[in-house]
Amino acid sequence: MEIQTGIVQDAIQLLKDLISTPSLSRKEEDTATLISRFFIERDIEFQRKGNNIWACINKFVASKPTIWLNSHHDTVKPNVGYTKDPFQAIVQDGKLFGLGSNDAGGPLVSLIAAFLHFKGVDLPFNLIMIASAEEEISGPHGIAHVISELPEPELAIVGEPTLMNLAVAEKGLMVIDAKVYGKAGHAAREEGENALYKALDDLVTIRDFKFDRVSPFLGKTKVSATIIQSGSQHNVVPDLCEYTLDVRVTDAYTLEEALGELVNSLSAELTPRSLRLQSSHVPKGHLILKVAEELGLEQYGSPTLSDQALIPFPSVKIGPGDSARSHTADEFIYLDEIEKGIAGYVQLLEKYASLKSSNL
Repeated sequence: MEIQTGIVQDAIQLLKDLISTPSLSRKEEDTATLISRFFIERDIEFQRKGNNIWACINKFVASKPTIWLNSHHDTVKPNVGYTKDPFQAIVQDGKLFGLGSNDAGGPLVSLIAAFLHFKGVDLPFNLIMIASAEEEISGPHGIAHVISELPEPELAIVGEPTLMNLAVAEKGLMVIDAKVYGKAGHAAREEGENALYKALDDLVTIRDFKFDRVSPFLGKTKVSATIIQSGSQHNVVPDLCEYTLDVRVTDAYTLEEALGELVNSLSAELTPRSLRLQSSHVPKGHLILKVAEELGLEQYGSPTLSDQALIPFPSVKIGPGDSARSHTADEFIYLDEIEKGIAGYVQLLEKYASLKSSNL
């Protein structure tokens, strides 16, 4: 099915408008309104909760399965290295510059364009578009805030810059606060139990730690000690040493399972700050894997977090742009990447629909 030129141009203009509208995490009110207005102008009914917007492209049919299309409209803060105005959409040498152009404005507008492409088309599934907030901080008022409002999907397609390769697995994140206790004493005498020294044994274990299970897509789960604090004055043996662990968990583990291995290996009292940002993978035999095979899409495991971590359903991550450009100064996306992204999403959904119909 040929993609209308107007849809491509509308997507590019929407991205320019988004760039020109500051939308730092927790402050996305104006871009949420901008996306709302975009849907109103095209007679698309939508709902809004906080700064999250979602819509179904055709009449919802309860007997059909559902596919979510999801990307985010919040951004990080611009860094000091910018030489161009981060809030000005500048086109130069085939590139569109601006904060959020690549992460994830390009994927977002490409998904919206693909979504509009199927207006009035009889699909074997419901198609829902979700423009979410607070993705960059994995905030409680982002995608997690609206999941209970939405029909459960058999697949979520998350728009992030992946060079249109298909991420079928994604690492999760767990930050752990650790405490090692000793006994205070005077440093000049042989008394007390030095919590700092006790923690050193843990840190050596962490440096060399290997989790038991390895993921075929994401490799090893990794733990790193990143912060340590102990002591209050030079002549007192510290009775407490606190350190912080950054754990990047593959789809071979749940966060709870990874925590369990660490608890069994360390002497510290371990307290995870959150167990929300789980790893993800597509179950074997899922139709999206057949789609990827037939379209010749490169499949890989992604080391970076996205809203996938908060979506408790089968999901993949794919989109125009390059993850290496995310959060960099003078962020940009190529204009032709947006056009190819729209075409890629449409092709993906058409192939899914075709295989779905043939299996009914």
